[in-house]
Formats: sequence, C-alpha cells, structure tokens
Amino acid sequence: MADRFQNSSPSIAGSASHGFAVAPSDSSLLSETTRGVYVGTGGNIAALLLSGASVTFTSVPSGALLPVRLTKIMATGTSASNIVALV
Repeated sequence: MADRFQNSSPSIAGSASHGFAVAPSDSSLLSETTRGVYVGTGGNIAALLLSGASVTFTSVPSGALLPVRLTKIMATGTSASNIVALV
C-alpha cells in the first residue's frame, strides 16, 4: 500500500501512526507515552500525565478521543474500558 506521507517527519499535532490496547495498572507505565487515547466504553480515567501530574478525567463518553500525553493509566479510579493508546 502506498504511503504518501512516508517521507514526512511525524508531528505531535499530526495523526497517530500506532496504537495499542491499554490494561490499566497502578504500578506499570505504558509501553510508550501517548499522543492521544481512545475510550471505547465511557467512564472515568485516572492517569499520569507526561509532566508527572496525576489527573482524573470524569464522565468520559464512549467513543471519545482525548488528545493527551499520558505515561500511565491507573486501575484505581478508572472505570472506562476498551481504552486504546494512540502514538
């Protein structure tokens, strides 16, 4: 398949080029820092931002795309599911 953007440098403002399913964990960091998160089934997401700040996104609707740089999604405080990290 042709990729007309193969010679372009990736930008944080650009589209994600990779993704992986997230299993929330209080102890493990994500395998890569995200550029966004897709939420399949809505709820709360307790997370650690790239800056080191802990935040909880409350009442995130199903199908939402959060443009956030996360290093961890905690199990404690997270009720959303089917989360996909986008990088």
